[in-house]
Amino acid sequence: MDATVERIGTGKRVGVLTSGGDAQGMNAAVRAVVRTCLSHGAEVYAIYEGYQGMIDGGDGIRRLQWGDVSNILHRGGTVIGTFRSPEFRERDGRRRAAANLLRHGIDRLVVIGGDGSLSGLNALSAEWPELLDELVAAGEVSRDLADAHPALRFAGLVGSIDNDLVGTDMTIGADTALHRIVDAIDALTSTAASHQRSFVVEVMGRHCGYLALMAAIAGGCDYVLVPENPPEDGWEDRMCAELRRGRRAGRRDSIVIVAEGATDRSGNPIRADHVKQIIEERLGEDTRVTILGHVQRGGTPSAFDRWCSSVLGYEAALEVIGDHPSDGPVIGWRGNRVTRLPLLEAVERTRAVPVDIAAGNFAAAMAARGGSFADMFAIFREMAEPSRIDADASSKRIAIIHGGGLAPGMNPIARAAVRLGISRGHTMLGVHGGFPGLRDGRIAELEWGDVEGWTGDGGAHLGLRREIPTVEELYAISRALEEHKVDALLVAGGWNAYRSAHLLYSERDRYPAFRLPIVCLPASIDNNLPGSDLSVGTDTALKALVDVIDGVKMSAEAAHRMFVVETMGRWCGYLALVGGLAGGAELVYLHEDGITLDRLNRDVSWAVNSFAGGRQLVLAVRNERANESYTTDVLARIFEEEGGNLFDVRQAVVGHQQQGGAPTPFDRLLGTRLVARALALIDEEFAAGTTEGYYIGLVGASLSHRPLSGMMAEMDPVFRRPKQQWWLGLRDVVHAVAVQPGDRPRG
Repeated sequence: MDATVERIGTGKRVGVLTSGGDAQGMNAAVRAVVRTCLSHGAEVYAIYEGYQGMIDGGDGIRRLQWGDVSNILHRGGTVIGTFRSPEFRERDGRRRAAANLLRHGIDRLVVIGGDGSLSGLNALSAEWPELLDELVAAGEVSRDLADAHPALRFAGLVGSIDNDLVGTDMTIGADTALHRIVDAIDALTSTAASHQRSFVVEVMGRHCGYLALMAAIAGGCDYVLVPENPPEDGWEDRMCAELRRGRRAGRRDSIVIVAEGATDRSGNPIRADHVKQIIEERLGEDTRVTILGHVQRGGTPSAFDRWCSSVLGYEAALEVIGDHPSDGPVIGWRGNRVTRLPLLEAVERTRAVPVDIAAGNFAAAMAARGGSFADMFAIFREMAEPSRIDADASSKRIAIIHGGGLAPGMNPIARAAVRLGISRGHTMLGVHGGFPGLRDGRIAELEWGDVEGWTGDGGAHLGLRREIPTVEELYAISRALEEHKVDALLVAGGWNAYRSAHLLYSERDRYPAFRLPIVCLPASIDNNLPGSDLSVGTDTALKALVDVIDGVKMSAEAAHRMFVVETMGRWCGYLALVGGLAGGAELVYLHEDGITLDRLNRDVSWAVNSFAGGRQLVLAVRNERANESYTTDVLARIFEEEGGNLFDVRQAVVGHQQQGGAPTPFDRLLGTRLVARALALIDEEFAAGTTEGYYIGLVGASLSHRPLSGMMAEMDPVFRRPKQQWWLGLRDVVHAVAVQPGDRPRG
């Protein structure tokens, strides 16, 4: 964090507000807007209570300094308040708002809210010149003041737990809301199983089924009802048939998810109580209803909603203080990248979805939600209403194997593979103990009921090992594949799993048994695998890191203290950088950047001066292999020695708890989606009579696959990471929001 920021915002004044329903992550976005503007020399004003604060003026508009947004990353809701202002919907209200903005010299706005908030922003911008003329004519502002602010420059961020903005993958708050729902489902599953009981869970989503659908998949639920694609007539019979089948397969609990806006094909609402009544009457099961309500909006934001919202706030700030032409975009998140959408078009497309639903144009509503939503809907339907649940003797035999280090999400991968594979007509095999288990022939058939309850389980029930097969072991592996009549391999794991698969692929000329389709899925907390922006397990590891950071920050409230937190990741700094961004770290040490004595001298001097100036806490996050000499212990000792009596230093090594625990909803969903794609590739190979190998992943907004033969060209073999890493661009965001200008280490 040694670079200096070009101060493009000097002399500019920016207002930031949150409006409409609150969403977890709004505070992270506000913090990023404020600090990015200050880093670039602009003044920032908080507009309290949404548009109402703009209308009321006075204390409703207050200038913010760097420290005003400290310690808000972990807080839910919005610290600057929100309000649904009826007055702002009227022209007179917007005229009063414009007057108050002018009196503060504000002609740049960042608005964080839903489609109604963004519509209001668009109206204010369109009317701005006319409103200024009216204010001048009425003598409320001078012509000179109006002429100094001829246009309103703005950017919108969508804060909505419903994730309903058309054209983006995720809105601020949606990931945390999904966490709340899946946590509730996991808890309900245990009590439901104890009593052999059914639960009907109602979640938010008047016109958008994102939360309901994704929670149903991540929670391993039995049935889901969403607004965009109402069930066909007779859905009650099909739902009950699937619940009955699950009971016969040994399942002790049944869970149905209902979006609050779910209807049948005629537009009649489907309420949770109605679903409960159907289950009780037709199946005779004890059934309970749980309506989660506003608990979905509350609580601490997830790691994703902290770091992603910070990135969005950073980009929004640059948009409004820049001198480049701007049409006032909505800034959103699509394919792990920032995307810009025309505000009016985005709002109109979003508002068209309820109209399509009401008109019975369900295909258009589904299309508006995007390809991944439609894919996940099809995947859930296939698992909830499979074509079959038993393999026949003539089916192809696909083996699932884990390798490398443990990654949370391996069990959901195995479950999805078994159930989707069986539904598609295959016999699914589980290899126990990784590639050593394959060598030893530890291969067994997996039936539908064998993977019941695996969705939320941490660890890897099939087991795994890090070992890569030796040349001497290849013959035994080939014999095991032949004896168990394995027709394809589905490999889920880390770099050693990929290398093992590549070895088998490379040796197919010598061992005919290796001439079979092989598909590798990324499952590694290190996020260091080729062909994928994200790996299964990474999000869970980030959650563990941020939980630790939250804890150590609270422990430092009563002391002047510096924490050096070490995260896993080997030579890949993804966890350190993104975790540092989500946790509010001032210093981040990556192997990609290295650690030098010169940098340490600057960082130590900065820390000493900061604590001497009244700072109470400094957080440094270090990737475990950032430097072999400057270890976490060495860093802590250096800072403590130089800090003297100003501050003490503590270490926190997160360690293997990042590999443990229940996988997050994102990791469950990503694993399921990757499995569906991997099985489709294998089916294509079967149909063509070919035996290619692939590694697959999420690149941008889409799933893609690449030939296994070219894998090594994409990697740095020494440091076991891809040659191109998209997330390194986030260093600019960390730099802008971490340390106040004039107070940051220079270089």
